[in-house]
Amino acid sequence: MRGRIIGLARRAESRLPMEEMQVAVLTPDVGVLGDCKGRKFPDRHLTILAVEDWQAALLDLAGPAGPPDVPWTGRRANVLVRGVKLPRGPGAILGLGDCLVQVMRETTPCSRMEDAFPGLRLALSSDWRGGVICKVLTGGGISIGDHVQVLTQPSERKKVVLPGE
Repeated sequence: MRGRIIGLARRAESRLPMEEMQVAVLTPDVGVLGDCKGRKFPDRHLTILAVEDWQAALLDLAGPAGPPDVPWTGRRANVLVRGVKLPRGPGAILGLGDCLVQVMRETTPCSRMEDAFPGLRLALSSDWRGGVICKVLTGGGISIGDHVQVLTQPSERKKVVLPGE
């Protein structure tokens, strides 16, 4: 399944607003060039959010006037994608343009989501809606409009059935 990058953002320091970009540079050393997260956390170079998951979370918060008008950057992700179902497990490899990234884990929505809109943290908590945290394997430039593809899925873990279950 192939999708496209439809948004890119970074923040130079923690708690600053996200800065949207047309082009981003990914490196295995710091993640998104100019973003504060990858320098500090080597296994958390960047976060990827699927617009379909974002819209589903906002629909859960809809009132009589419809879903809230919260920009995707309120989620504080680096990459917004469309048309690809993000893997629901660690170990998957994604292609972002010519770059390769590995899914390390689910993005756990933090209290900053409540600052963006009350209830958003809980709405993003189900079924990996908050996106995925990735480590950059192969760096380079990515741009809005570049292809996104799941190259390998995480290995399936069999559920252990205990006696008496």
